[in-house]
Amino acid sequence: MKLNLKALFPFTVRDGLVMLFFLAAATLLCCVIRIFDSGNVYVSMIYLLAVLLTSRFTNGYLFGILSSVAGVLCVNYIFTFPFFEFNMTMAGYPITIISMLTVSVITSTMTTQIKQQETLKATAEKEKMRSDLLRAISHDLRTPLTSIAGMSDMLMEDEQKFSPEERLEIHKEIREDASWLIRMVENLLSITRIQEDTKTLDKIPEAAEEIISHAVLRLKKYYPEASVTVSVPQKILFVPMDCVLIEQVLINLMENSIRHGKCATELKVDVKIESGWARFTVTDNGFGFQKEILDKINDGEFIAASQTQDNNRNMGIGLSVCSSIIKAHGGVMKAENGRDGGAFVSFYLPLDEEENNE
Repeated sequence: MKLNLKALFPFTVRDGLVMLFFLAAATLLCCVIRIFDSGNVYVSMIYLLAVLLTSRFTNGYLFGILSSVAGVLCVNYIFTFPFFEFNMTMAGYPITIISMLTVSVITSTMTTQIKQQETLKATAEKEKMRSDLLRAISHDLRTPLTSIAGMSDMLMEDEQKFSPEERLEIHKEIREDASWLIRMVENLLSITRIQEDTKTLDKIPEAAEEIISHAVLRLKKYYPEASVTVSVPQKILFVPMDCVLIEQVLINLMENSIRHGKCATELKVDVKIESGWARFTVTDNGFGFQKEILDKINDGEFIAASQTQDNNRNMGIGLSVCSSIIKAHGGVMKAENGRDGGAFVSFYLPLDEEENNE
């Protein structure tokens, strides 16, 4: 097996600064203690701690080994008589070097293994989420496509056997399923955009009331009879966000309330400031979430929770998209049932305090 030396001994400026910080801190601490204690028994232990911390918080073995060598030289040069001179003949010197090198190698090895295990675990979880998402998508795409194909076949075979009212109803159902597919594609595009641009998400201060207004107007195109009440602060609230993605979140949450709220007839969307966060909430007057579904939603298991609520339309994909978008903004999302019935889903976005205090 060929060793990957670059992986074992990576060199980064960040790791170099970490090593220098711990060595400088060890040196300063030894100098301070020496004011009160003229002995030098503690010096080796403090530098050993610096080697341990360097090995733990840097990648690979390079800086752990360098800190071991540098630590031994500092002990010899600064804190061993004759001071500020190297003395390579003192007893026990080789053992000190070997001990500190051993500590650094062991610590670096353990740290590297832990990081590798964490990477493997994260990769496995990502793959599981991807497979769950693909299964959910295949279900959600197959259902409306089958419906569209079936109703189109009926019209093509003998359109005249249907009354004008029946033909209109069929066309409405085809359009509804087509609209659902369009929104599904929008959600998938949002997920792709988040995965590609999470580190460079372009957040611009936007007026929260405008984003909510746009989301409600778009929802009305799909559900013209939906009753939506909006509540916003008197003062314009600017929230750093990607307005397109946050608008998608609001639409998903409102649509979930309409489709899965079970007898929900009213929706309320509000936003307020809470301890440096902008809290957006979508509330309905339906039956609320089942407890097991609520637990899964708050644990982030949206895809797994989807089929329990509605066998024809998947709630999990929309909520998975919402969760990904909110996390990319540095926020959090949670769902709760109201005391008097209904349910509400809230998401929190960090505020730019100076912007809103002007």
